[in-house]
Amino acid sequence: MPASSSWRVEGRRHKHGRKPIRLKAVSRHRPHEVRQLARSSRLTWERVTLRPTERGELTADFAILPVWTLTETLQVRAEQLVIRRDLGGRLTFVLLNAPADTPAAVLRERSCQRYFTERVYQDAKSETGWDDFQAQKYRAWEHAVALTAAALWFVADVKLTWRETYARDPLLLEQFELVVLPALATANVRDLLQAALPVPQLTPQQARELVVKHLVNRARSTQSRLRRQHDRVGET
Repeated sequence: MPASSSWRVEGRRHKHGRKPIRLKAVSRHRPHEVRQLARSSRLTWERVTLRPTERGELTADFAILPVWTLTETLQVRAEQLVIRRDLGGRLTFVLLNAPADTPAAVLRERSCQRYFTERVYQDAKSETGWDDFQAQKYRAWEHAVALTAAALWFVADVKLTWRETYARDPLLLEQFELVVLPALATANVRDLLQAALPVPQLTPQQARELVVKHLVNRARSTQSRLRRQHDRVGET
């Protein structure tokens, strides 16, 4: 809901005059949807190039508007609405709880930070196997999340070390006519690990011995279960 003269909010004062903490909407007008605000002719759009990316420069039209967000209980909160219109016309909306005096450049930059968060989730699923995890116990899920987080932390540390150790060649920037060269990806770290920690190759004899070992362990496990089952039957 936009903060305009047609809307009025106030704090509910307690009986003993204590200063109100929460604001509540007292206007009877209906709130506006962000899609309606994006079509308003009163918005001031500014075309900005935020940063270079591997798919080209991130250039879009931005409009920033202070708004009141309204909950189902009519509680309100002052926020900053950043509307982004890509060159293809696609609209995205981001609400920020930044102070009202935050510079517009900072609001635009922070509104586009979600990409890096989504990139981490995508790497966790596609490169560390998070999407393949299956379990029935909550503790197993906790262990899987902890291992995934540790793997992502290790990958981030390798990326940082690589960037600090191997400087970008300025000649490559000139050759490819780029502003920024591609950074080390999670898939690259995986390839480096496969070279540093190769999976051992078993000989035919070792493979047969490993299969026999597993079969013997399964037979012993079945034997142990049968013994416990017979003991319970004998007790009854």
